[in-house]
Amino acid sequence: MPRSQSPTCDVDALIDAVIDREGRYVNHPADRGGPTCWGITEAVARAEGYAGPMRAMPRDSAAAIYRRLYWLRPGFDRVALRAPAIAAELFDTGVNMGTATATGFLQRALNALNRSARDYPDIAVDRAIGPRTLAALDGFLKARGKRGEVVLLRAIEALQGERYIALAERRPSQEAFLYGWLANRIGEA
Repeated sequence: MPRSQSPTCDVDALIDAVIDREGRYVNHPADRGGPTCWGITEAVARAEGYAGPMRAMPRDSAAAIYRRLYWLRPGFDRVALRAPAIAAELFDTGVNMGTATATGFLQRALNALNRSARDYPDIAVDRAIGPRTLAALDGFLKARGKRGEVVLLRAIEALQGERYIALAERRPSQEAFLYGWLANRIGEA
């Protein structure tokens, strides 16, 4: 089922999908993140207390990091209570681009879709989920209904796709990843 049709947001399933997509140990020379295991970079693993070899990082350690850093800390769990498909997209985008970037996409899209502040006031694009962002999301969903979640999801994915292409244009070494990003990170993932 496409994410946009999901009536609830199962964070365990989201985490499993990311881990399955990312795979085990990788150390691609063009990846500026360096060695990763289950999609967790060595820098993040070390900051979160994992001291072992990256090749041996347990899957459950990665899952705990995803839950803590990419779901709870940015507040995507609070978005999930209102718009599960949006929360799923923010989580996946946050894993790949950073949670602040994902949140900024949401805020920009909400501002662009508020019909010149007739539906709800503009919000600061501060890249953090807070009461104003949640109120804007509530206002959007009230004004646009369930179909609105699908349209908002498309707007966030459009911003994500534009960022991938711009990244590949600025740094040709990143073209090695562009096809996979577009195929696996936008639309049904």
